[in-house]
Amino acid sequence: MACSATSAALISSIPATKSMASPLSKPSKTLAPLPNSFLGLRKPLFQSSAFANARSSANLALRKSFVVKATSELPLVGNVAPDFEAEAVFDQEFIKVKLSEYIGKKYVILFFYPLDFTFVCPTEITAFSDRHAEFEKINTEVLGVSVDSVFSHLAWVQTDRKSGGLGDLNYPLVSDVTKSISKSFGVLIPDQGIALRGLFIIDKEGVIQHSTINNLAIGRSVDETLRTLQVTR
Repeated sequence: MACSATSAALISSIPATKSMASPLSKPSKTLAPLPNSFLGLRKPLFQSSAFANARSSANLALRKSFVVKATSELPLVGNVAPDFEAEAVFDQEFIKVKLSEYIGKKYVILFFYPLDFTFVCPTEITAFSDRHAEFEKINTEVLGVSVDSVFSHLAWVQTDRKSGGLGDLNYPLVSDVTKSISKSFGVLIPDQGIALRGLFIIDKEGVIQHSTINNLAIGRSVDETLRTLQVTR
């Protein structure tokens, strides 16, 4: 308040200046100040054409720097899932898995994880296996995918859970050594050559109804996957 009183006293002590307007002109109305978002948009009264062109070019370059370039690729959700055929490990044997073979037969939970023999991975991989019967009841297959070879998958399955392994699983682990599956589903980290933790729910028509992609250290919830699966059916 002291600052306001002092300012008022100083203002009152300043002598009034004469208006620069012509005696014949009408007094202009007081305009409300423009908001901050409009600052810089008013054109100055006097400026050279060269300055105006330079400023216009600078503003155009600035706007372009904030433009997000959309990809020409279709979004995965709502479209047919990219088909693939690859080797996999199931029941400690090497098998072939072709995604399109499930069309017209089953829903598919397709999830990606970074690498075998890592700390976070066994928890969610074994959780999907332990509750595989719940997926079977609603006619759904589970497929796990990583960029490891089938030999790495087999070694991990043959390792006891207490020793950091998986033990026997109730669904196949697919080998994506070419990284083509991870790339087609948009989860591949190119400079690291591994996949993010993506999860896709694919219906009987082969259409992706749901997807979620987590960073490397964040696992997926079986409960949430089952809940979302029930909603999509």
